[in-house]
Amino acid sequence: MSDTLYQGAALILPLVMAIVFHEVAHGYVARLLGDPTADDMGRLTLNPLRHVDPVGTVILPGMLALAHMPVFGWAKPVPVVPRQLRNPRRDMMLVALAGPGSNLVLAALGAVVLGLMVRLADGAPAGPAVGFVALNLFNFLSINVFLALFNLLPIPPFDGSHVVEGLLPRRLAAAYAGIRRTGFMLVLLLLVVLPQVIPGFDPVGRVVGPPVDWVLGHYLQLADLVANA
Repeated sequence: MSDTLYQGAALILPLVMAIVFHEVAHGYVARLLGDPTADDMGRLTLNPLRHVDPVGTVILPGMLALAHMPVFGWAKPVPVVPRQLRNPRRDMMLVALAGPGSNLVLAALGAVVLGLMVRLADGAPAGPAVGFVALNLFNFLSINVFLALFNLLPIPPFDGSHVVEGLLPRRLAAAYAGIRRTGFMLVLLLLVVLPQVIPGFDPVGRVVGPPVDWVLGHYLQLADLVANA
């Protein structure tokens, strides 16, 4: 139990930070492109209380992590009004990509800080506090990479679906957008229910896992480069 609490404590803060920055990035880019809705509603803040959804940000990710299942979650969606954007089809794609983009930037920062920690330690044994901080940084790096690539899946309501919608011809885009009404249930079915009832059914591991491992490996190389500079 103590190990479970330790691992959970090292997971919650990185997860909340990653999700909050992700949502703020959506709203900030929307404001730059003409839609001030998120700003008007006070959502362009890093205060997690304005973004955290108790179920989607804390309870569900925590339960999935303890069950050793793919961890995903959500915050309160930052409101975006497409018709207020200067070029709705193009700009919605940019707004959608801002979230994963922010997570990749945060992952780079996490890799640099992790590398600096290793460099400053200079081979000395790490105490409990240093080890806990290092675990938080590694989780921060891993979560941001996973969150970025996971959200690029072309399944509503993920960010990747807005990119696909913007690239499709208008008629097909309208039909594709109709999936959004049942998107959340589709996600739960594909990622939680079916893997439990069908042995070997693991869409996250097969589709998202390899690119996550590849990108994470490059960030860890960055951390190693900083550590040994």
